[in-house]
Amino acid sequence: MKALLLTNEFPPNVYGGAGVHVEYLSRELSQLMDVEVRCFGEQLDESKPLTVRGSTVDSASFTDADPRIKPVLSALAHNIDFNVKPSGADVVHCHTWYSHFGGIAAKLSYGMPLVITAHSLEPLRPWKREQLGGGYDFSSWIEKTALEMADAVIAVSKETKADILNHFDVDESKIEMIYNGIDTEEYQCVDTQRCFEKYGIDADKPFVLFVGRITRQKGIVHLVNAIKNIDECCQVVLCAGAPDTPEIAKEMSDAVDVARTQRDGIIWIEEMVSKETAIELYSNAALFCCPSIYEPFGIINLEAMACETPVVASAVGGIKEVVVHGETGILVPVEQLKEAPFEPVEPEKFSNDLANAINHLMADPALRKKMASASRARAVETFSWTAIAEQTAELYRRLKK
Repeated sequence: MKALLLTNEFPPNVYGGAGVHVEYLSRELSQLMDVEVRCFGEQLDESKPLTVRGSTVDSASFTDADPRIKPVLSALAHNIDFNVKPSGADVVHCHTWYSHFGGIAAKLSYGMPLVITAHSLEPLRPWKREQLGGGYDFSSWIEKTALEMADAVIAVSKETKADILNHFDVDESKIEMIYNGIDTEEYQCVDTQRCFEKYGIDADKPFVLFVGRITRQKGIVHLVNAIKNIDECCQVVLCAGAPDTPEIAKEMSDAVDVARTQRDGIIWIEEMVSKETAIELYSNAALFCCPSIYEPFGIINLEAMACETPVVASAVGGIKEVVVHGETGILVPVEQLKEAPFEPVEPEKFSNDLANAINHLMADPALRKKMASASRARAVETFSWTAIAEQTAELYRRLKK
């Protein structure tokens, strides 16, 4: 059997959870069958059982287009390129809307069963209109079309499955719930501090850590607004780059500037760091904070937990299925607006509640140590990539029959 995986992100071009997912899923699936990954970029590895072929698009001719819809036009061009060369695969499996048109074309042109993993859902990310303009209408349409014509849809959490049923016309029998995973051999606690000098982190003071993109979905600004109420005994390390838009980049910069007038010990790493550096930061952090306002799964929490770091996170989406309140961390409730853009009803209260949860754990080293051990155990026992690949392969086999 052979599987064709279509994706925007694949190493070395990974900036979000979906890219992490495809990297590890393809590796584990290739232990069970031939796998070909077609992605955006210049990657090329023709060795088997895992073949990788990048697709490049010359966007020089897009000069007259609205800059916000260029990503849509580029995605379409990549997706067409995905289908020029037959793959000989038995199933096509798409990741994020950027690859969905390619999956539709493969299903219709080559007769392959179509599988979609729902890493996130466009109806629940209305802030993307800031980034894509009218392109958001296209991304929403292509996602809806692909999900509703797919032979199977993988939801990465129970909450995501409920969202799919609520927003799309998908038969529940076609939805398979398969969690994201973590490589606990790679993501484990290390005792090195090589990056501390480079980023100005004081090794003698504990720190709260955030890792993620600067996007409304990740709620980073709510954490920055909480800093004034976080105990000054600890540093706050914001590993945050790749802003969605100039507007959110400025909002983040302004919020950090304000916070720095209120206290010291704020380190902002304005880049997406390497995996090795991220593991070092996770391992040394006193706790990890995930203030997302929308998160179908939240793989960053799992990365922190595997590195024996307790988590303070918003109680939204799939996070509630990863972080066990009172055992591996603290879940902070957030009442959200019923209509777009789904921001907190009381943003200041949410920020204060984040600060209170952080302060509670920072004041109790024994509890943090207990949660650290429980976090590692949960990551190892529940979120193995090997088991996830086996579940995915079984789904492919059922579709092939």
